[in-house]
Amino acid sequence: MNSVVSFIKSRPGFLRFARGTRFWATTLGLDIVRLTALVAVPAVVREYFALKRQNSRSAHPWRLSFSMPFFHDRFEESGVVSGHYFHQDLLVARRIFERKPAKHVDVASRVETFVAHVAAFRQIEVFDIRPLSARIPNISFTQCDFMNLPPEMNGYSDSVSCLHALEHFGLGRYCDPIDIDGHLKGFDSLYKTLVSGGILYLSFPIGEIERIEFNAHRVFSIQTVLGWAKDRFELIGFSYVDDAGNLHENIPLSEVDAASSYHLKYGCGIFEMKKL
Repeated sequence: MNSVVSFIKSRPGFLRFARGTRFWATTLGLDIVRLTALVAVPAVVREYFALKRQNSRSAHPWRLSFSMPFFHDRFEESGVVSGHYFHQDLLVARRIFERKPAKHVDVASRVETFVAHVAAFRQIEVFDIRPLSARIPNISFTQCDFMNLPPEMNGYSDSVSCLHALEHFGLGRYCDPIDIDGHLKGFDSLYKTLVSGGILYLSFPIGEIERIEFNAHRVFSIQTVLGWAKDRFELIGFSYVDDAGNLHENIPLSEVDAASSYHLKYGCGIFEMKKL
């Protein structure tokens, strides 16, 4: 069984095909990857009857049923420690802990990962076009469309994060209004929200070929992003996650690399910028 898993993992072309197939299948309500775990059924059944025999001989037998078998977990590692979200959330939370801003504002990042990381050690204000009904210690929430910034938000904070969110603005995925320039309006709002000298933590998909994959996201080139920031921000740090899900932290960004976006297809750029 393990040899089959090793065989599959050693073939990147097959993995790319499998991921694409899985996306469409999952969208239609079918998880193909978990279906492949059905090869574990014989082993799980054997283990169930082994436990049942032990239970029958136990001094304190359990009420035992075969009601919730899991087949896929035996093929997985103890956790997912790669990819865009894992690396960006941990990296930016660490930066905020080190810099200790007076007020930190987050715009539409994942509450269950990044926002939770930050809320573990400080207060954080969250703004998102989607509602959030739960009340969580150290997290204050405001429903807000950052493509249309309220005037009272100008110069609101000395520290702002927007992680893997700006690429969605204006695509309608989260019931936001369709706007081909939604990402630019969002970037302007992030700029206005900061005081002079404030720090912006910004991440999104980057790649050599810019595109909209409707209605999932946009993919930007690094050079384009630097064009947005020109005369408004100083780039004080750049890291990226490559196509294999590995983090490259604190990378000196050359013009050649910015132009090619490291030849990535679907990486994640993590920009740390200081407002001029």
